[in-house]
Amino acid sequence: MHKLPLEDVYRLIEPGPVVLLTTAQDGRANVMTMSWHMMMEFTPPRIACIVSENDFSFRALRATGECVIAVPAAELAEKVVAVGNCSGRDGDKFACVGLTPAPAGTVAAPLVKECFANLECRVVDTALVPAYNLFVLEVVAAWTDRKWTDPAQDAPKTIHHRGYGRFAVDGEIVTLESRMP
Repeated sequence: MHKLPLEDVYRLIEPGPVVLLTTAQDGRANVMTMSWHMMMEFTPPRIACIVSENDFSFRALRATGECVIAVPAAELAEKVVAVGNCSGRDGDKFACVGLTPAPAGTVAAPLVKECFANLECRVVDTALVPAYNLFVLEVVAAWTDRKWTDPAQDAPKTIHHRGYGRFAVDGEIVTLESRMP
């Protein structure tokens, strides 16, 4: 073993696929790339996520209490990175990177048409926002691409942030017996 720099620890523990988080405020939609999130509960589905107060989306999420988490397939990796490399302060990121906002069913934030799954969310807890920028979201509606309608089937491959512009793509799927109900 050798010592690992502490600033590299996150590269080992990334919790899930890189996703897109959309918000809308005052008639203006925005999209950001996010990899710091985790499931908290099954029913109702709850997700914790970190949105830095330096991100343009922070203000809209804090003010409206709504967002969409869109899950892109690996084929969208270049667009996902492009979203992460620019700011919504500078203009329409959807148009800039070639993504299509679509109306959501229950929240003002848009779905991302190119993503295979979209989760409409409402903020249910902000207690850890002041200290950690951590929002707790409850999924209030979920949408999938018509080509992928059965969650029991393997989802399209996703990308996982490894730091410094590196990403891993999901690998082989292994199915093992589960005794959970």
